Amino acid sequence: MIKFTVPKDGEIISFDNETIKTPDKPIIPYIIGDGIGIDVTPVMKRVLNYAIGKAYGVSKEIKWMEIYAGRQAQEICGDLLPQETIDAMKKYRVSIKGPLTTPIGNGFKSINVDIRQKLDLFACVRPIRYFPGTSSPMIESNLTDMVVFRENTEDLYTGIEWKPDSEGAKKIIEFIKNELGDSPFRFEDNCGIGIKPVSKEGSERLIEMAIDFALKEQKDFLTIVHKGNIMKYTEGAFRDWAYGLVKNKYNGSLNDDGTYSVTDSKTKHKLIVKDCIADNFLQQIILVPEQHEVIATLNLNGDYISDALAAQVGGIGIAPGANVGKGFAVFEATHGSAESFAGKNRVNPGSIILSGEMLLRYIGWNEAADYVLKGVIGAIQKKQLTFDLARARAGKKFIRPKSKEKHTAEEVKEELLRLVPGATLVSTEGFGDAVIDNM
Repeated sequence: MIKFTVPKDGEIISFDNETIKTPDKPIIPYIIGDGIGIDVTPVMKRVLNYAIGKAYGVSKEIKWMEIYAGRQAQEICGDLLPQETIDAMKKYRVSIKGPLTTPIGNGFKSINVDIRQKLDLFACVRPIRYFPGTSSPMIESNLTDMVVFRENTEDLYTGIEWKPDSEGAKKIIEFIKNELGDSPFRFEDNCGIGIKPVSKEGSERLIEMAIDFALKEQKDFLTIVHKGNIMKYTEGAFRDWAYGLVKNKYNGSLNDDGTYSVTDSKTKHKLIVKDCIADNFLQQIILVPEQHEVIATLNLNGDYISDALAAQVGGIGIAPGANVGKGFAVFEATHGSAESFAGKNRVNPGSIILSGEMLLRYIGWNEAADYVLKGVIGAIQKKQLTFDLARARAGKKFIRPKSKEKHTAEEVKEELLRLVPGATLVSTEGFGDAVIDNM
């Protein structure tokens, strides 16, 4: 059994009448994370603490409480995700975590997915925007400014799978052949099976959250992304349920072009709701990104889309994320654990810092969040760049020898200074300092 050190003078965030109520000294659990978590998570805490002090003086303060998951938890108690950690996340409602390792193929299943399912965090919210000064493959990077609402507890990420040659796979195959009278299997003997559950209830609550956000923020476009032309009863149903909500709950009106208009009763702002096939959408975010602002989609589509969008604005290193449910939220670094870089004070803490900015807005501390955002924008504009950002910035003109796949930090530094006069290559901690200096 694990006992966490609870801050004595901290207070518990409550949830009442669909509203988060934040005390002046909320207890916020955090998981340091695997690999580079030891580098980026402490920097995030320091940046948020500074922003809160700048915004509110001593009247408000986060009381941080460390909890455990991943390899750290396994070392302490032999469990990758202890029940005590889930209990703490439920009790204190709002938490943040560094990256957690998920093995490919064999090994333990995703701890991240476990957390989302156990807390019913049904919406993965990923805002993607361009920060001036960041290297991007797009000519007009500033046109990419979207918030992805990705269903988080259904679809392929539920992990309902049977591996090839397993008894489970054989039973499913036999059931489909014998009971349903259909045989879509080309190679039955070596066929893995996956089930993709998509429910009306699960879809509608995600879509409703996306619509409410779009109306509140006075966005012009909301896009339902799906593959309903092929998967008609899952992804196609997702699309149909979305339009059903638009028509029945939001009194949406059909436009001549097949889109719908939803008008906010208070502000009279008009939101255009449309849908797009997933593969076509991946074209559109490159060709006409300005025509999409809020995205509602299923899990796997959202995974691809959010990473593709992050690449358009400079990489996943500055892409934040949140997992949100009814009264609970877990904010997180969206990148991997990159264990080979752990402890080297070299990686970009931007993702978890910006996830912290999302956390501050979620609890209603917008003034502190504004300072964090101002600091990140200022640091990048002043060319205070971590290794990944520097490499991308210099890489446009950096001719890579065919025989060499990687460059040393010194090579990148030299090339950066040559190609980007006035730039500074900073460490993980140095980027945190730069963010603070630019608040």
